[in-house]
Amino acid sequence: MSADPLWGNETDGRRVVPVRGLDLVLEPGGWPEAEAFRSEIDAHFAQRRAVNPHLWNGAVLLLRDYEMDDGHLRGRFRQTDFATFLWWRDRGWPQDMQALNAFSLAAIEGADGAFLMGVMGPHTASAGCVYFPGGTPDLSNVTPAGQVDLEASAWQELREETGLGAADVAQDLGFVAVFDGPRLALMRRLVLRRPAAAAAAQVRDFLAREALPELTDMMLVRGPGDFTPQMAPFALAYMQARWAADRS
Repeated sequence: MSADPLWGNETDGRRVVPVRGLDLVLEPGGWPEAEAFRSEIDAHFAQRRAVNPHLWNGAVLLLRDYEMDDGHLRGRFRQTDFATFLWWRDRGWPQDMQALNAFSLAAIEGADGAFLMGVMGPHTASAGCVYFPGGTPDLSNVTPAGQVDLEASAWQELREETGLGAADVAQDLGFVAVFDGPRLALMRRLVLRRPAAAAAAQVRDFLAREALPELTDMMLVRGPGDFTPQMAPFALAYMQARWAADRS
């Protein structure tokens, strides 16, 4: 098994499941299983901040429990802080913590079918890793009715990280869920109006104008030969499933 704390065990099974609907809510209660480690969490975050002062200890939401029934995902989120999330991740995602890192990503494709992924900047907690735009939800993704809106989160992260928006998208084909050990990645399939290389150039122009962009570059993926170890395994599983569907 891999000892990589970021991705988890390389033998973890990954399931790719179509999603028909989401019903996700925020409930009170925090993350009691993690609070027993508060002093360790605080010390760990202080060490990480000493190396990277750009890290910010804001609120994040983690999935407490869920059920998937005929493509409908229902679940309840709890609020914690980024320091606790980072401690959990950097400790190799300890089991029995009663939490799942559930998040949405904008799985963007060029009009020519190539995927576009972003390289995380050196000031981020995942420097050098390659993801689709997105991230762990926070309180800005909670509606007045208490729903955790991961669709809005995917669009928000796409806009903030790449400068792309609805006007750049030709097709919004909904969510596909990738179950990946401690993670549940909800991939919003968005097909752009422009070919991938042209869209990547557009994003690079946007990044060049940003004072502290979250991404440093865009990578194009046309097939498994473009995969790198820095790419999120759940994203690789999603792309492989997409190619398999195209061949069937």
